[in-house]
Amino acid sequence: MTTTPATPLTPELRAKLTAAPVAGLSAQLRRRGLEGVFIDGVRPLAEGQTFVGTARTLRFVPFREDLFAAHGGGYNAQKRAFDSVAEGEVLVIEARGEKGCATLGDVLAIRAQARGAAAVVTDGGVRDAEAVAAVGIPVFSAGPHPAVLGRRHVPWDTGLTIACGGATVQPGDILVGDADGVIVIPPRLAEEVADAALAQEDEDAWIAARVAEGHPVEGLFPMNAEWRARYEAERAAGGRPSAAGRAGW
Repeated sequence: MTTTPATPLTPELRAKLTAAPVAGLSAQLRRRGLEGVFIDGVRPLAEGQTFVGTARTLRFVPFREDLFAAHGGGYNAQKRAFDSVAEGEVLVIEARGEKGCATLGDVLAIRAQARGAAAVVTDGGVRDAEAVAAVGIPVFSAGPHPAVLGRRHVPWDTGLTIACGGATVQPGDILVGDADGVIVIPPRLAEEVADAALAQEDEDAWIAARVAEGHPVEGLFPMNAEWRARYEAERAAGGRPSAAGRAGW
């Protein structure tokens, strides 16, 4: 077991990451050479759920009768993880992408919410899905499944580097989730990436407004020198990009 490292997720940085879309953050990470940062195959249980938080990790191993007898009952790793998740943390569960079994239900979702957790992310299933969604805490999962934990999993350990949805997640990593999915941000890059994503959002909004006015995208997306000069001049004059909504490039 490892200890969760100190995080730079200040209230100011949290606010920036909350304002930045996952798509924009992913583009900035890609520009910095990071491609393996997506937790694939997970969706929010309830429409409109978003979150920002630091990772606390939990790992399940494949079901084996003797191991489940030794590790599956009592105060197991799953229960310990939900009892110890801290305010602002995201409980990230490695379930090997196994959709044929649940990794949490409504009782544990209530416990995570009571602890102040930012979200739960699992590449496995969720049982009592409607009740979990009603709790209110953002839960991103591979989908609902009625089976209890012991059908496919043994709760094994917590607080270590795991794999979730094809991405490596370490305790203390920063996770951001929205309707597009969940992304993992190395803490050392979080401030830089957040600032760059928000700057790009402003630029994209300005471009979207020009397209809405009837301008063709040629030379505008990406901006050529002429359009860039116009954009910079408007910024220098104190103007803000016109509100045309996020561009879905």
